[in-house]
Amino acid sequence: MNFWRVPLDTNEIDVVHGEVHIIDDRCKGCGYCIEFCPRHILEFSLQFNAKGYHPPVVKNFKDCVNCHYCEVICPEFAIFSVEVDEPPVV
Repeated sequence: MNFWRVPLDTNEIDVVHGEVHIIDDRCKGCGYCIEFCPRHILEFSLQFNAKGYHPPVVKNFKDCVNCHYCEVICPEFAIFSVEVDEPPVV
């Protein structure tokens, strides 16, 4: 994304990277995490879980900023993210 100006403290800000983990058998396939992810890193998988739903999978590993919004919005507590030093290499 290109901006018309850059903040003065851009070099001082560390961008946090996250790694999303999904507990497949807990997911009920509501899609809230996919719909409301601000970085659009999730999509429905083609596989079924034990309940017969399509759980999400991570499609853009390197774009996660560990905002934890997926954790907050998940009604089944089936997803969480952890901070990592560097984004995973795809």
